Amino acid sequence: INFWPANDHAKRSFGWDGSGVGVAVIDSGVEDHIDLRGKSNGKSRVVYSASFVASRQTNDPFGHGTHVAGILAGNGAAAGFPSATRRFWGIAPAAQIVNLRVLDETGSGTDSAVILAIDRAIALKSKYNIRVINLSLGRPVFESYLKDPLCQAVERAWKAGIVVVAAAGNEGRNNSAGNEGYGTIAAPGNDPYVITVGAMKTMTTPSRADDLIASYSSKGPTAIDHIAKPDLVAPGNRLISLLAGRNSSLWAGYPGNVVPLSYYLGASTEASSPSYFKLSGTSMAAPMVSGAVALLLQKDPSLTPDQVKARLMQTASKAFPSYSLAADPVTGQTFRSQYDLFTVGAGYLDIAAALHNGDRAAGSTMSPQARYNGADGTVSLVFATGAVWGTGAVWGTGAVWGTQVLSGTGAVWGTGAVWGTQMTAGFGAVWGTGAVWGTSSSGSSQGGLSSLTSIGMPEAIAIAIRGEN
Repeated sequence: INFWPANDHAKRSFGWDGSGVGVAVIDSGVEDHIDLRGKSNGKSRVVYSASFVASRQTNDPFGHGTHVAGILAGNGAAAGFPSATRRFWGIAPAAQIVNLRVLDETGSGTDSAVILAIDRAIALKSKYNIRVINLSLGRPVFESYLKDPLCQAVERAWKAGIVVVAAAGNEGRNNSAGNEGYGTIAAPGNDPYVITVGAMKTMTTPSRADDLIASYSSKGPTAIDHIAKPDLVAPGNRLISLLAGRNSSLWAGYPGNVVPLSYYLGASTEASSPSYFKLSGTSMAAPMVSGAVALLLQKDPSLTPDQVKARLMQTASKAFPSYSLAADPVTGQTFRSQYDLFTVGAGYLDIAAALHNGDRAAGSTMSPQARYNGADGTVSLVFATGAVWGTGAVWGTGAVWGTQVLSGTGAVWGTGAVWGTQMTAGFGAVWGTGAVWGTSSSGSSQGGLSSLTSIGMPEAIAIAIRGEN
């Protein structure tokens, strides 16, 4: 994808392109796009499709799933002209896609459809070598992950040997509860097993040095269970990927997001591309990580989901500013983001570092629980028994999350260290006993019938689609 050379570096330096690895894209469907065909034979790399929505069609009338698939596995064929000035590659451009449609033409779906799709991916694991599930979707957390059927489904996949990557959500600006966007991670990204991904913005330069967090990226800890999330962050703002077609809902609603031909063909024309579209959100960041997982598993198929998660988190870049400001391009409103563990997790995805790394974690990589001590205003991490990054384990907490967001063994921060005085008001909303995260939260996922959308609530969808400066 533009301005993200890690995939090209992976292929040129290592020879890895995701060949032979199956990735289940559980989303709004995947169109037959030239960038998802084999480079030599032109055969579709979408090797299996099934629908779990009423229409039973497996194409993508919404336009979200095709964009996700392109970030993950596009090969740039539609921009493969001699005159092209740019080409848009996915992270694993030879990976195979298993298309499991669960969202309708509006981007909405149900828990039950997603659960059925996850179970289908598990059943097809051996036939299509499905090693990764990408979930660029989510809905609010209504109950503990221990009871949520959606979380139980992703855990089944994880324990079956499939890495599950989930979008964190796009509610990072949501201050309706006075919590500065903290505690807004979407389900099933709230599950401690899965890899939960937040969104960075590349600032339209090739260098990573100036990249910043997207202010809409949801922040941890998770509601109810207070799991430390996201696990890491990846590029997700204004990414160019595949256009599902000019009949898709996203194309109709946001024609300004269609990439002009002049952007990559160098021609002085205002004509719009029939092949590429620009979207933003943690939905776009998740397939960056799924593509990286495909590369790691192509290199070493024996890696377990826990070993993959540990390697990505350990090698993630931990160089961040203390805070940054972002402006909404429509409203002009400015948002301040702190670079703490609940915003950036273990750090910024570094594919080259992960491919260079040979460490094999022995143990669980369940994301830890955060506990707030109201008496002294500190937050500490509590690790599951046998977790690889607990005290005295393989790396210790500092190597995974970095000293920037940790102060002392196990302590994340005190009230004045990272949050600053303006953030302490959020403690009550996130860790308190009030209605925001308590048992009185509205809605229920009983029976697996909760509303579920591709990239969050309606306002969050609009924010993510337009991106930010």
